[in-house]
Amino acid sequence: MKFFVDTADTNEIRELAATGLIDGVTTNPSLIVKSGRDFKEVIAEICELTDGPVSAEVTALEADAMVAEARELVKIAKNVCIKLPLTIDGLKACKILTDEGYMVNVTLCFSANQALLAAKAGATFISPFIGRLDDMNIDGMELIEDIRIIYDNYGFETEILAASIRTANHVKQSAMAGSDVATIPPSVIKGLAKHPLTDKGLEAFLADWAKTGQSIL
Repeated sequence: MKFFVDTADTNEIRELAATGLIDGVTTNPSLIVKSGRDFKEVIAEICELTDGPVSAEVTALEADAMVAEARELVKIAKNVCIKLPLTIDGLKACKILTDEGYMVNVTLCFSANQALLAAKAGATFISPFIGRLDDMNIDGMELIEDIRIIYDNYGFETEILAASIRTANHVKQSAMAGSDVATIPPSVIKGLAKHPLTDKGLEAFLADWAKTGQSIL
């Protein structure tokens, strides 16, 4: 499963990119607002930090305006992926943009039927929102599983991008359910490496090494 980092904080992206774990980046207007910086400037800097897709979201609501904004955003860098809402106008824009050869991430997906429509419109990625479904006491992982079955049944190439990831369990369960990608907050990605037994074992090894009085360098 590919890992995208869900942030507009370029320092966080730079740090995680150095680990080799990051395959792309997703942003949204809310994350850009938190950065306090110019939208296009942030996207351009992020695109320099990763060769993978960088999702940049349009703000228009009508298809023609979405396409116009998208054509402006793709000028920033070749790895810009246009992020569109899962509405009829968003699907119209998706069809136009994918036919023109651009990557499209259709976002705010909350049902398998919506995901089916996005795949038929040629979306590169579909972003089901796991955490927000969980907030409504709906199992977000069932949605991932349903989309996986539908896409496999018909050979759709649209990749499932699990979004609204909030916990390490969300990451594990998304991988088990067959998600192609998970977009994850930096803190959650870092937390995946942590385990109390790892810390305890390392502490014991270092204590024993100290007793030898030796140095590798």
